[in-house]
Amino acid sequence: MKPYIERASAAGPEWVKSSYSGNNGNCVEVAALADGGRALRDSKDPSGPVLRFTAGKFAAFVAGTRGGEFD
Repeated sequence: MKPYIERASAAGPEWVKSSYSGNNGNCVEVAALADGGRALRDSKDPSGPVLRFTAGKFAAFVAGTRGGEFD
């Protein structure tokens, strides 16, 4: 599994789990969307709900996480 997402696949989203995830099953997966946005889901429930973000909103979330906004 790649540690990052390059682009959306024509066959559907390619879900990637964080390299920081352990084997306890409490993981979030992310996928690139065709429009440049991102989708997030719970790895324990792959057919469950998916959160979708525009590219700008996801970039703001990542920047906030890196900046300690959610600590």
